[in-house]
Amino acid sequence: MNRIGKIDLRFQPSRKRLTVYNPSNLNEDRNLHEEEVTDAILEYLAENPRASDTLEGIAEWWIMRQRVRAEIETVAKVLHRLAEAGRLEKVGEGDEALYHL
Repeated sequence: MNRIGKIDLRFQPSRKRLTVYNPSNLNEDRNLHEEEVTDAILEYLAENPRASDTLEGIAEWWIMRQRVRAEIETVAKVLHRLAEAGRLEKVGEGDEALYHL
């Protein structure tokens, strides 16, 4: 989070955007975060319908796993776009592909 005067700038990896916050939209920020957590839990359970865990386990494993997965998908899209634009070179295919200038 970067603070500029009374405005906060926050990057939301799961939503893939930079958001400007000010004190008047703190409730909106909390609601958005709760929606992200809700989505992460439901996505995990959709993939693992027999899963069960404690509050701490869910927070530590389920939610983090979904966030990492979303981040990997974003990085894959960005790498593809950079390679297609000629800004990176891709060597190899699939999960073993390497990227460099």
